[in-house]
Amino acid sequence: MTTSNKKIVFETKGFCPICEKNVLFSAKREWFRDFLLCSGCGSIPRERALMYVIKTFYPNYKSLKIHETSPCNRGASPKLKKECPSYSASQYFPDLNPGEVHPEQGFRNENLECMTFPDESFDLFISQDVMEHIFEPQRAFRELSRVLKPGGAHIFTVPLINKANPSECWAARKDTGEIEYHYEPEYHGNPIDDRGALVTMHWGYDIADFIQKEAGTPTTIVMIDSIELGIRAEYIEVLVSRKP
Repeated sequence: MTTSNKKIVFETKGFCPICEKNVLFSAKREWFRDFLLCSGCGSIPRERALMYVIKTFYPNYKSLKIHETSPCNRGASPKLKKECPSYSASQYFPDLNPGEVHPEQGFRNENLECMTFPDESFDLFISQDVMEHIFEPQRAFRELSRVLKPGGAHIFTVPLINKANPSECWAARKDTGEIEYHYEPEYHGNPIDDRGALVTMHWGYDIADFIQKEAGTPTTIVMIDSIELGIRAEYIEVLVSRKP
């Protein structure tokens, strides 16, 4: 339902999969991906979609060993931290030693391209809009498979900008460490760095084939459109890569 209120362009009642309440979903801008907010927890559509998929595919998630890279301070991240006794989280701090805990932020330092976790450490590995910022995604997906237990899964969101068109590399790292830009540099918000996070990939639906080829983990792309759950926007697919 659209309103004549100049501050609100859309609002509707529904049920939030994260705060699990009857709420009001409203947006002050037409770009729902970042602005269709839940009145209960402030979550956005891709976060609600992620939580819905976790619940659907792994209804016993509360008892599982879960790790999340680059968690958010709203949405699914605080919910998982609160509900799951075996939840842990990390960020990537280039200036810290691998596996070291940041003295102020309290997060363990982990680079997805080369993690310090032992093999088969986790039942679920969660990432939210991270895989478009990795310089060597083939290494990262192999590492994610390595640290998953058999039957475990990497459940994640990533904007599939290219859709049915081939994925494109937007920025690469040379052997010298310098960055080579293939297109105009693009940055997304970064919770631990005001400079933002450089976009390295514009993924398409072929990401599933890429992951299968590089990491051997069959990947399902879950597309949800449910305004009743506040899950409606562009680029809110949730991917589930399961380790055989």
